[in-house]
Amino acid sequence: MNILITGGTGFIGQALVRSLLMDGHYLTLLSRTPSAIKKIDNHELRKLSSLAQLSSEQHFHVIINLAGAPIFDKHWSAARKQVIRDSRIKLTEQLIAYIERATIKPELLISGSAIGYYGDQGSSVLNEASPVHPDFSQRLCADWENTALQAEQLGVRVCLIRTGLVLAHDGGLLQRMLRPFKLGLGGTLGNGQQWMSWIHRDDWISIAKLMISNPTMQGAYNATAPQPVTNSEFTKILAQHLKRPALLPVPASLLKLLLGERSDLVLASQRVLPERLLAEDFTFQYPELLSALTEISRNHE
Repeated sequence: MNILITGGTGFIGQALVRSLLMDGHYLTLLSRTPSAIKKIDNHELRKLSSLAQLSSEQHFHVIINLAGAPIFDKHWSAARKQVIRDSRIKLTEQLIAYIERATIKPELLISGSAIGYYGDQGSSVLNEASPVHPDFSQRLCADWENTALQAEQLGVRVCLIRTGLVLAHDGGLLQRMLRPFKLGLGGTLGNGQQWMSWIHRDDWISIAKLMISNPTMQGAYNATAPQPVTNSEFTKILAQHLKRPALLPVPASLLKLLLGERSDLVLASQRVLPERLLAEDFTFQYPELLSALTEISRNHE
C-alpha cells in the first residue's frame, strides 16, 4: 500500500515506519524538518515539508496522522497551549483539505488521540463510550478527533486511536522514569492511587496494522493494555523489576509547584480498558506490565 504518515519521526512513528517498511508498504513522511528523515534499513522514504506539495492526483491508500508538538516537554503557557493545539488540529484540518481535493480518496484515515480524551476520572472504569470530564487535555483530544471525523463526510473510513502511556526502551514515559529508579530515587507520584493505562509500543503498532487490514473497524479505540495499574502498583512493579528501592514519593503539591497545570498529566487518573479491541479479538503481546518491562529490558539493554 501507499501510505502517508505525519509524525513519522516521533517516538511511536519511527517504530511504525520501520514495521510498515518491513511489510513492504511504500511510505511518504510529512515533517517540518525533512532532513531529519533518513533512509531506514536501505529503504528510501518520500519526504514532504508541507501538504501543499501534494497534487490532487497523488493517491494514498492510508493516511496515518500522528503529528503533534510534545505535550510534556515545556511549561503550559497560553502560547505553548496554542502550539500544542495548532500542531494537532490545524495539521488535521490541512489533511482534510487535501483529502477533499484528492481525485481518489484514501480508504482509511488513522488519526491520533489519547486517553486524555476522558479527563480525570478517578477509579471509574472507562471504555470508548464513557462520559468525559472536561479539562485542557480532554478538549484538545475531543477537538482533534472531531476534526479527523470530518473525513467520513468525504467517504473515508476513520479510526481514532486513543493512546495510553506508551512503553518502549528508547523514549516515552519509561525513559523518563528509568534513571531515577535505577539510582534508587524512584517513588510514587502524589498519593499513588491514580490509574495509569499503559501499552507496549509493539502492541500499539499491531493495533494500527489491524485497523489497516480490517475494513470493518471504524471510530474510536482505546490503545491501552487490558490490565491498567495504579501509580503505586506501577512504581512497585518497576522497582522490583530493576531490583531497586522506591522510597522517595513525590508529593502532589511539589509536582504542581514544579509542573503547574502539566502536573495533570501525571496526577490525573484514567482507568481505561480496550473494550472495542477485545471485541475484535485483538491479542495483546504484553497484557501485563511485568511482561512488557521484561521484554523491554531483555531485548534492549
